[in-house]
Amino acid sequence: QVQLVESGGGLVQAGDSLRLSCADSGRTFSSYAMGWFRQSPGKEREFVAALSGYGGYTHYADSVKGRFAISRDNAKSTVYLQMNSLKPEDTAVYYCALRGGSITTIRYNYPYWGQGTQVTVSA
Repeated sequence: QVQLVESGGGLVQAGDSLRLSCADSGRTFSSYAMGWFRQSPGKEREFVAALSGYGGYTHYADSVKGRFAISRDNAKSTVYLQMNSLKPEDTAVYYCALRGGSITTIRYNYPYWGQGTQVTVSA
């Protein structure tokens, strides 16, 4: 089974930076599209960023454009989410997801998910 493990979350102040990591235990990582989603209490899980497989195309939610960057290291089977200029509104549990297809922002298209890592941004 594919297993995704997120790490790098924590408690930071507004304006700080964090880099989240998501390690994949599966095979053929380079061909997979990857996504980052987040969920805060009382809200639906929402799209944050996505990265295509071989092509390296990216897509971001409007709320994080210019502040977040998604990338991957295929040799390490790891996807990253660099988060800069963090705001209290970014507070959520962040999840990575994997899909054996093309890039998508729709969470229902991702069959594999990690357990999430908490990011808390204080004012």
